[in-house]
Amino acid sequence: MPIYEYLHLKGICPKGEVFEVEQSINDEPLATCPYCGEPVRKLISSTNISTPKTNSELRDMGFTKLVRRDDGVYENVTARDGESKVMHRDRPDTYPNLKRTISD
Repeated sequence: MPIYEYLHLKGICPKGEVFEVEQSINDEPLATCPYCGEPVRKLISSTNISTPKTNSELRDMGFTKLVRRDDGVYENVTARDGESKVMHRDRPDTYPNLKRTISD
């Protein structure tokens, strides 16, 4: 069940200025605090999205990251074993092996 945050509009509650409540998505938003009875307002909370931070995390998730080094020359900073670290635009043998990372 989702957890929603509520802000007290006035007064001080033992639970603090902001508190969390586990509610069904179909439940009506609270109008008053269940702890102190003061009016509250539902907040829009930020979500927790995990994004890869390092090149090795990108590689482990199946991504390929190319960094431009020169005109038509790219460095594969997520190269796997057997792959070229340098990719040349006009040489397909230096391209990353996508069959190793993409499956049906």
